[in-house]
Amino acid sequence: MNCPESNDLHPYFDDELDAPRRAAFAEHLAGCPECASELETQKALRAGLQEVAFRYTAPAGLRDRVQSGLQAHTRPGSSKNRVRSWLSAAAVLLVGVGFGAAGTFLGTARKPQPGADLPRDLVAAHVRSLMADHLQDVKSTDRHTVKPWFTGQVDFSPPVKDFTEQGYPLLGGRLDYLDDRPTAALVYGRAKHVINLFVWPTEGDADSPARSLSRRGYNLVHWRQGGLDFWAVSDLNAEELGEFARLNQESP
Repeated sequence: MNCPESNDLHPYFDDELDAPRRAAFAEHLAGCPECASELETQKALRAGLQEVAFRYTAPAGLRDRVQSGLQAHTRPGSSKNRVRSWLSAAAVLLVGVGFGAAGTFLGTARKPQPGADLPRDLVAAHVRSLMADHLQDVKSTDRHTVKPWFTGQVDFSPPVKDFTEQGYPLLGGRLDYLDDRPTAALVYGRAKHVINLFVWPTEGDADSPARSLSRRGYNLVHWRQGGLDFWAVSDLNAEELGEFARLNQESP
């Protein structure tokens, strides 16, 4: 960013500024489109990460084990014995929590199954591509360069089309992993917006019309055509993303 005030953007976003600096930066945001846009981007990225974050819970029985340990180590006696009892109980509690956490992460944590909430996973993949500077493995506006790159990367041939004249230029492509399989991700632009078009073979042969939905502020369009699944994902408005999907469906 070129704005000299942008150093305060992340502390402002994380609520780390003192009251005077926070008020000053809030006033700055009202007159700086660059900082205001970056702030909205950070909000969207955080929302996307929260959507895909796994939530772990302690395994069943941990509470009973800790309580049993406390009872076993709590006996009447001298003050010295009581101190020893409290230390032992604390040790049992820590061990119990430790084993509980290990069991949580190693045994009882349940990740979403492939396809369980595919739109959420697609939005997560879109957000990751913007955060990790991994938008393109092959960066090119030439479809005759992008399409051959996928040979040997995936076990199908993704249709690569360019809609520069319609305002949706091809920017490149990359390899992704979705729905428990390698996936082709074709990258397009629209003004300052990025569109990820994820493509992989479908299990059925029947085509299906485009349907639109949204997740966490992102728009998605899904359709099936020619034995392939297509998912377009972007923060672009639903109308323009729908037009992009229509161009793909109608283009030979």
